Amino acid sequence: MAKSANLYARIEPEVKEQAESILNALGIPASNAITMFYKQIILQKGLPFEVKLPEHPLDVSRMTAAQLDAELEKGYADMQAGRTIPVKQAFADIRKEYGV
Repeated sequence: MAKSANLYARIEPEVKEQAESILNALGIPASNAITMFYKQIILQKGLPFEVKLPEHPLDVSRMTAAQLDAELEKGYADMQAGRTIPVKQAFADIRKEYGV
């Protein structure tokens, strides 16, 4: 079916830039993403799904002091509760998950 309808929307420039950056990384043109979104709305009869890049490990350089403290507390609690794995296994898991 030929595309013949135009859609005009006003959004914050920062939101547009961030979303288009992610779409570019995924190789999806914005117009295709909007078409996908609309088709999923129709199929789901409501707001549909989430398409995003996988989350990456915590970036300490972008954390506030409070966020870093909270993460360190979680790690300490996990260690005391025995919820840990050997470092070799942790790095192997990271390499596998992120393809490095």
